[in-house]
Amino acid sequence: MHNHTHQHHDSSKRIGLAFFLNFSFTIIEFIGGWLTNSTAIMADAVHDLGDTLSIGLAWVLGKLSNKTADQYFTYGYRRFSLLGALINGTVLVIGSVWILWEAIPRLVEPEMPHAQGMLWLAILGVIVNGYAAYKLSHGKTLNERILNWHLLEDVLGWVAVLFVSIILLFVEWPILDPVLSIAFTLFILTNVAKNTITTMKLFLQAVPDEAMRKGVLQKLISIKHVSEVHHLHLWSLDGEHHVLTAHLVLDSPISGELQNKVKNQVEASLDQYDISHSTIEFEQPEEICRDKK
Repeated sequence: MHNHTHQHHDSSKRIGLAFFLNFSFTIIEFIGGWLTNSTAIMADAVHDLGDTLSIGLAWVLGKLSNKTADQYFTYGYRRFSLLGALINGTVLVIGSVWILWEAIPRLVEPEMPHAQGMLWLAILGVIVNGYAAYKLSHGKTLNERILNWHLLEDVLGWVAVLFVSIILLFVEWPILDPVLSIAFTLFILTNVAKNTITTMKLFLQAVPDEAMRKGVLQKLISIKHVSEVHHLHLWSLDGEHHVLTAHLVLDSPISGELQNKVKNQVEASLDQYDISHSTIEFEQPEEICRDKK
């Protein structure tokens, strides 16, 4: 228990450091993008703002998710992570639309950015994001692994800005700046759209995985003394921890002792799935289900 607490504390410290670095550098990026007149840097600033929100929310929600269920949140606090994902997605979509609004007209009338300023910002970006990614690479938690991929994407983005800035130092091709910013933005929008759609489905209590639902149904119906399964409801708290409720119709009246054996079989059959909460109701043969169809 002590070791688990120590690991969680170390994880929180690493995520906190990554948040501080990203937040500070995002402010520098927006100022630097404005001063260098570079839409590519602005686009990467929007990307980093999204990552800063992701890291900050992961940091706060990582602490919050440890809270146990109470009278107000009877399933616990894990579902707050979905709220964080929606906020993050909304901010990224708005920021990306703004970048496209600024960058597309520059394809027609490109403006030469300050290449030397872009170069120094790109070097700083590679260093800051690279260091944050290095620190998170020591972590073992799912949060840290996911956030580490975000930061590695940022490093690659800054490498691209570095490459373009070097070209612009020697050749006056101002159109490279809006082309790079549009490429960044479309990449962000594509990923954000997929994640936001998935998040919305989970918010609306859609089945997290259709194959999982079919697998659960098959497992339950194959249990001895179970003749029918209905009112099977499967939804997710946060995309990782799931909730299941189901009515199992028995093929004949059975004793309490035999019911306990069936319950044990149900538990064993569901063991392979990440189900945090399950409610199973037994119905006797010919019993009328009180829930509406």
